Amino acid sequence: MYQQDEDKRDRRRKNGIGNYNYYKMFGCFNRKFKISDLGPPQDVIDVFRLYSTDGSEMLPDKFLLFLTEFQGEEGITIEDAQQIMDRVLDLSTSHLTRYAFTVNDFFHYLLDEINGPLKTQVHQDMTAPLQHYFIYTGHNSYLTGNQLSSDSSEVPIIRALQRGVRGIELDLWPNNARDGIHVLHGRTLTTPVTLLKCLKSIKEHAFVQSPYPVIITLEDHLTPSLQAKVAEMVTSTFGDMLYFPHPSDKNEFPSPDELKYHIILSTKPPKEYLPSKNAHKRRSSVDKDSSDDEWEDLRSNSDQDDDDDDTYSISDRSYFCPSSDRCSASSSTHRMSDILGVDYEDDDNEDEKSGHQTALEYKHLIAIHASKPKKGTRKALMDEPGKAKRLSVSEQALQRAASLYGADIVRFTQKYILRVFPKGTRVTSTNFRPLTAWMHGAQMVAFNMQGYGRSLWMMHGMFRANGGCGYVRKPDFLMHKGPNGEVFDPKATLPVKTTLKVKVYMGDGWRLDFSQTHFDAYSPPDFYTKINMRGVAVDVSKKRTRVIVDDWTPTWNEEFTFPLRVPELALLEILVQEYDVDRADFAGQTCLPVSELRPGIRVVPLHNKKGEKFKSVKLLMRFLFV
Repeated sequence: MYQQDEDKRDRRRKNGIGNYNYYKMFGCFNRKFKISDLGPPQDVIDVFRLYSTDGSEMLPDKFLLFLTEFQGEEGITIEDAQQIMDRVLDLSTSHLTRYAFTVNDFFHYLLDEINGPLKTQVHQDMTAPLQHYFIYTGHNSYLTGNQLSSDSSEVPIIRALQRGVRGIELDLWPNNARDGIHVLHGRTLTTPVTLLKCLKSIKEHAFVQSPYPVIITLEDHLTPSLQAKVAEMVTSTFGDMLYFPHPSDKNEFPSPDELKYHIILSTKPPKEYLPSKNAHKRRSSVDKDSSDDEWEDLRSNSDQDDDDDDTYSISDRSYFCPSSDRCSASSSTHRMSDILGVDYEDDDNEDEKSGHQTALEYKHLIAIHASKPKKGTRKALMDEPGKAKRLSVSEQALQRAASLYGADIVRFTQKYILRVFPKGTRVTSTNFRPLTAWMHGAQMVAFNMQGYGRSLWMMHGMFRANGGCGYVRKPDFLMHKGPNGEVFDPKATLPVKTTLKVKVYMGDGWRLDFSQTHFDAYSPPDFYTKINMRGVAVDVSKKRTRVIVDDWTPTWNEEFTFPLRVPELALLEILVQEYDVDRADFAGQTCLPVSELRPGIRVVPLHNKKGEKFKSVKLLMRFLFV
């Protein structure tokens, strides 16, 4: 790894003369900038001296002592220490014959990916019921771009699974001939992909990154006969991988450990698509004494014909169609029936009646029954013993509920699964801030994984925890009630539980991954680092380093302190930017779950805007909990 970096460095230096970078000014003369040598910060030199013999070399026993005392590593043996030293020294191909670090060897170890800020293995208890975990969840997982006109494809599904996403959403619609099934964003210009192609891709890639269960959320707009086709496709594609629900599941969800290497289906039971008797009955199902809050929730959900609120008015039907062809006359009738709560008779109803019995097979494959807040969000959050379920609400409904009756959300998520999805106006596939949902115990915060932005970085950060397996155990305080039935309140005034000290030493790798003029055509970049703490309101804090001018390898040596009341829900956001008078240029980011940080001096790899790791760009930092 380091030899490759050095080779790249040498090639870059050959572009200059004598370790200098040259930039042309106005096309007529050169500006010369000295290239900083990559060397250990003073803290690293001091630590090396502390754990070395006479300050000259560090032997395995001293290196082991450093790992256990300074880095807080557990379960490390002398053999492990020697193996790490062998990796850095590469004894098998070098002339060296003994395990001994110089200060530069020690510095190279600190910059090695094995010295990262997080554990890379699953280490949390995975035997609790599903509702005890935050679950890495996608929204409209098949879309390649925006919500209105992008292509539907199996490719974004594959990418999500390779990243560790465990919740995949598929919207199912009849094809033009109404004899097959397409996956697409209904009533838009998105192009379809076949259901079978999506299912096969899920089967092939489901457990590449994680052995824990994949939950397929189906947004079903099908007749019973087509639901029967779905049942046949699902069972034939997944075979033994498909989880068939057990009677005991009605009382409590199984655990991720029990569901390893299984595919789980979650959707509304087919009976919810049977013809309604009349619209008046549906409207009158809300209690007359319902509060104004519940009526408001009902109105906000009245235009939903599936779990998501990203459907569109029938006045737009001329160009928001459930297929790539123009909408048929019947499509407006179906949309009107969705709004009024009436299922109009048409020529297909005979097919629906004859196919209903066959569709019972489909019903029996649904392991997690889904519902939506028909009678208002607050009523939907009420306890229903003996009925394990998943409730879906929009980001607006969640924010409103959190502000008015947040404790009800926390109590609900102690027994059931809550899914929160983006509002329908996020047509460019942006995302909302997920922390409010997590603070109230929501397990499935559904995100548009094909986008980018700080909200998505926070999602990536949360699910870097627990070895990146896609399931993160919720803090105990979100799953327990107090002696008087009280639950966690994110707005409560709490004492400081711990203090995190973060020191930013230096950064490196930009000269290897970017062109010489990427940030500035006339000089090396001027980097600075932002360190932001995300979490409950009282823990939120923003810090930044000074700007290091004209240096591809900036050294800051700055320390910041973050008092934390709820470290279990805190995320450390790290953003490097290149200073510019008009607008700062992006230079790398990462987001780390504070509760999982490994103490000590660590290398922190940075990622691009989409969350893909750079080949070389990294920071050297120290984390210390006081």
